[in-house]
Amino acid sequence: MAIGLFILAIIIQLAMVLAIFLLSLSRVTGSIVALVAVLVTAFISPWSLILGIPIALLCIVLLVAPIRQSLITRPVYKTLGGAMPSMSDTEREALDAGTSWWEKELFMGNPDWDTFAQYPYPELSAEEQSFIDNEVEVLCAMLDEWKIQHEDKELSPEAWQFIKANGFLGLIIPKEFGGLDFSSYAQSRIMSKIASRSPTAAVTCMVPNSLGPGELLMHYGTDEQKQRWLPGLAKGDEVPCFGLTGPEAGSDAGAIPDTGVVCYGTHEGEQVLGLRMNFSKRWITLAPIATVVGLAFKMHDPEGLLGNPDKTDYGITCALVPASHEGVIIGPRHNPIGSPFMNGTVDGKDVFIPLDYIIGGVENAGRGWRMLMECLGVGRGISLPALSTSASEMTYLSVGAFAKVREQFKISVGKFEGVQDATSRMASNTYMLEAFRHLVTCGLNQGGTPSVMTAMAKYYATETMRSVVNDGMDVVGGRAVQMGPRNFLATPYQAIPVSITVEGANILTRSLMIFGQGAMRCHPYLFDELQLLQSENKESALKQFDTLFFKHLGYTFNRGAKAFVAGYVGGSNHAQALRTALLVPTTNTSTA
Repeated sequence: MAIGLFILAIIIQLAMVLAIFLLSLSRVTGSIVALVAVLVTAFISPWSLILGIPIALLCIVLLVAPIRQSLITRPVYKTLGGAMPSMSDTEREALDAGTSWWEKELFMGNPDWDTFAQYPYPELSAEEQSFIDNEVEVLCAMLDEWKIQHEDKELSPEAWQFIKANGFLGLIIPKEFGGLDFSSYAQSRIMSKIASRSPTAAVTCMVPNSLGPGELLMHYGTDEQKQRWLPGLAKGDEVPCFGLTGPEAGSDAGAIPDTGVVCYGTHEGEQVLGLRMNFSKRWITLAPIATVVGLAFKMHDPEGLLGNPDKTDYGITCALVPASHEGVIIGPRHNPIGSPFMNGTVDGKDVFIPLDYIIGGVENAGRGWRMLMECLGVGRGISLPALSTSASEMTYLSVGAFAKVREQFKISVGKFEGVQDATSRMASNTYMLEAFRHLVTCGLNQGGTPSVMTAMAKYYATETMRSVVNDGMDVVGGRAVQMGPRNFLATPYQAIPVSITVEGANILTRSLMIFGQGAMRCHPYLFDELQLLQSENKESALKQFDTLFFKHLGYTFNRGAKAFVAGYVGGSNHAQALRTALLVPTTNTSTA
């Protein structure tokens, strides 16, 4: 009898602890509930105090602020503060850049499926559909990727003229400046359609509508800068490129050695305040034919000419410079793994530019890294996922047809179970990419700059595409190995490393942006805690840290308790019902 009561009391105590975490009770409420439970179970069985006394002592520590801060908060704060490296303004801006959308629900481990169900299914407007049915179709008919890659090594003059004249370089530019002002979903569909015919042409159209002067000007440019550049960019009279990567700065773009020093110089015959620039950029898409160059550099004002003698280093800044500007050198073309899209170098030594070349003016000096993170975040969720979706769909389509007509052992190879293992994986991955494209562009259509979600889109889309194309290569075999106009897999296979590397190499994207920035932006307490760890006012920060730290612990234990319970009783039935509903065909009949 006594053993039974002891076991019952222990079970009650453990259930009480689990309930506190499941219900996310506050530190005070949870501690009081735990103390009451310990007293009740002590009457059931005094032996339950074996577990009850430690619980009670912990509750007392949590309730009494001086004891709690002395025994827990202060040692934790000191330990974490000593282990935490200092965070520069650039790193802080990078972590804080962008907004959060549905990915925050996933990271927090408790997604609101009702919210998910209310997101509108992205659709094309009549104008966007007409553009795909007409201008995009005409462009695709002009493109022969085999001829582009192996004979001309570039787009034909006719294709180039058509791209410029019909607004393919100004899809994102507002109509008031002559652009098309298409939605993110429309941009994705257009790029996929072009990529199904020519990856070279798709990349050419992609870059001006992704990270480039147009995007930066729209969000940060002065009125004068917008009037000067956006109409030309929209019409194709101006061809943009953006110089970020250099010989020593690839994934660590924040380490660029390029500089701009504030000084006086001569511009258009007048003595003005400006920047003495030194830069060396590599692997810049569209650089060989660009008429305007966006530059990222570190800005310094050693003499305090901007009016603040205490501020000499402004950090990363972005400027817009005409390619014909004195001292700017557009170097030779690169050869990006056989894909003949325009790519090359931009260099300059002692190049003087006026301060009004800074995007957004002097007020935006030092804000370049945040600008880049937010603008690149949007483009990252559209362009490469669109190209990856197109490559996967075309691979599945062509490989499926090949497997139907190709016979070995007097039977279509598509009927072999080993081949079906690969093609079924291709089908499911391609379906996932198309669904992913709709979800991400839905988020982008709603505004904001969800940097973590778009990083996930870039990483998983390109990695999934790599898997689909590799499976296709396995099925097609020798036909996919021998180069020639009839080889329908060589081009996407050869271009895989480009997608994996550009706009944030995938290893960096996964480690730093999805996990690192994801944890920061999507966690309710972590970023604020890190800010407090680096605060100079330690005593004030400690009091705030005390509150956040225990909320953090409660949040963590709540997720752990829910995972524990779900492991035994299953997850939300509501989520299952929603997933079933998502499989019902929609009335959307628009095609690309």
